Amino acid sequence: MNKPTTEAPAITGVIETALYVSDLPRAIAFYQGLFGFPILIQDHRFCAFDVAGRSILLLFLRGASLDPVKLPWGTIPPHEGSGPWHFGLSIPPGSDGAWEQRLREAGITIESSFNWPRGGRSIYFRDLDNHAVELLTPGVWETY
Repeated sequence: MNKPTTEAPAITGVIETALYVSDLPRAIAFYQGLFGFPILIQDHRFCAFDVAGRSILLLFLRGASLDPVKLPWGTIPPHEGSGPWHFGLSIPPGSDGAWEQRLREAGITIESSFNWPRGGRSIYFRDLDNHAVELLTPGVWETY
């Protein structure tokens, strides 16, 4: 890639996070059951969840997005992913104990939890496709 000569236009955030799963109905049940995310749209190959009215969690059935998807308004390029991925969800300060309890009640093993030097706390666990899910309180990053 050549280095652009113009200044980058503004980016205002990350909107979508995509995970690739082996069993879409099972993954939908996991994320909806644990987090209560509302489904925005779904079909045989994917599901889009609303996350706190700020971002979208996309679950794609592994292998189902290898061809372009032609829609009346444009084409979505093919994409795919494999292996265990990592993503983090923000949680309010002081809610980490309640989340640890909810995970235990759901029979989910907490892989790791600790306090960061800036004051934030992280809780790590795995979903049914072995993706690393992190719950983070403010203070983990300089920007969060």
